[in-house]
Parts: sequence; C-alpha cells; structure tokens
Amino acid sequence: MTTPPVTSAPLPAAPLTVAAVQAEPTPGDLSGNAVTAARLLARAAGQGARVAVLPELFLPAYHPPTLAADPAGTDVAATGDGAVDDPRLDPVRAAARDGRLTAVVGAAVRHPDGRRTISALVVDPTGTVRAGYDKQQLWGGERDLFDAGRRGASLLVDGWRLGLGICYDGCFPEHARAAALDGAHGYLCPSGYLAGSAHRRDLYYAARALDNTMYVVFANAVDGTEPWRFNGGAAVYDPQGRPLARGADSGEDVLVATLDPAVLAATRSAHTMLADRPADQGFPRTALPA
Repeated sequence: MTTPPVTSAPLPAAPLTVAAVQAEPTPGDLSGNAVTAARLLARAAGQGARVAVLPELFLPAYHPPTLAADPAGTDVAATGDGAVDDPRLDPVRAAARDGRLTAVVGAAVRHPDGRRTISALVVDPTGTVRAGYDKQQLWGGERDLFDAGRRGASLLVDGWRLGLGICYDGCFPEHARAAALDGAHGYLCPSGYLAGSAHRRDLYYAARALDNTMYVVFANAVDGTEPWRFNGGAAVYDPQGRPLARGADSGEDVLVATLDPAVLAATRSAHTMLADRPADQGFPRTALPA
C-alpha cells in the first residue's frame, strides 16, 4: 500500500497575524454576546489581526441547560448554501468590515434539513456570514442536543490554508491530520474546556501542531459558574507545538501572534513527518510474553 500524497498547497507569500480570544459569554443572550464579540474583534483588529477566533458556541454560550430549553432563541438559521442572515449578528458583521478581518465565531446552527449543529461561523471582511464548519466529534451530552458535522473545511486567507476544528475534534489526531493532508498551513479551534482540564487543553493542541508541523490557533471560553466554568488558556502554537502566545486560566484576553511562512517552511524541511508517515499501522504484530 502506498502512502497518499499530501495535497500540494504553495507556502503563503507573507506572514499572517491572528488572534485567539478567551472570553465569557452570557448564556442565552445571543444579541448581547454578539456585541461582546464585536468589541473583541475590534480589539484584535487594533493589534493587526487579519483572522480572529472566538470560543465554541460563543454566541449562545456553551450552557447545555439553556441550549436545550430555548433552541429558537439560541440558534441561528443557515440556508442551503450555508449563508446566515440574522440581524442579531449585525455587530459582528460591522466589526469584521471595520477591522478588515475574518472572524471565526462559535454558534448553534439550524440547517434547512432540520439538523442542529455546533458550528464555526465565518464572517469575512465584507460582513458576509457563513456556517463554515460543523463539529464532527460531539462530546458527551452534546449528542443529545446536536447532530455531527458531515465534512471537513479549510479557510483560505491571504494565501494561508487554515483547517477548521471545534474543541473535541482536536482531541483526535486524525482530524488535524486530515486538514494537513489537504494542504493546511494552520488549524483553527474554537473550544470550550472546563475548569480542571488544563493539562489536556495544553497538550492536545500543541501535539496537533507538532504532529502536522502546522500552526494552531486555540480559542477558549473562560470563567462562568459551576458546573459550566471554563479555563481560558487561549493560545497560538508554532509548527513545533511551542506557544507563541497563551492566556491565563481566568479573565478575558485577546492573544495575538504572527504566523511566519519562513518558520513553517524551515520546520517542515527539518521535521518531515507528513512526508514520512506510513500508509497505515496495520503491520503484523507479535505478543511478547515476559
């Protein structure tokens, strides 16, 4: 069996400045959270960010009791082609336009076929909103409220190819690897990690960066009330898994870093895991009694 080739994606021509956000939304207050998102996007743009990533389910807040009790109030509706036109998102649209940046914002999305998904909305610099990616790996009780996504997706910005994942997706090496094999230079992960999970939070996304010699941008919710209290630690990792920026375990923050194509090229030249990976690990195995 031969190893499938990595999709050829030219290296970006110029660096890209990105922002990973940690913030605390209010459960069920989509309009108010959109205003907060707009403020955070303006802050990111003011620091030169061209892409900003906000936490998982930021618009309705990651609060399952509220998501279960008020789906009409917490969801946004997508059309068949993924477009989202909801006036509650107007502050986010305006912030993306004014800041000339692309925002990745967590939302609960209702699709025309009745599916309800945990999604990453992509808001481009014209203010157009699309349901860009639906979470594929649902965690725990999420399965009672949402449907799993059916496809992967990558965001294209200024020559950078950025794979999209959401929280639990990033716990599976195969998910980020699929993005890398599709030519991704980076991996964007809006997330919601609960307090007490800092070790896993800091390990998974650094590992995904090193596994695939690509940048990772990890956003996370922060603070809140037990049992839905989140632990921040938003970060940007370089292609060897080293943090370029990382937030504290509490408190709102916007972490800004620059992705450098020269660093990406040098890392992939020195560490050739993508090219050297075996077709599979299904070789015969031997049990060794001791």
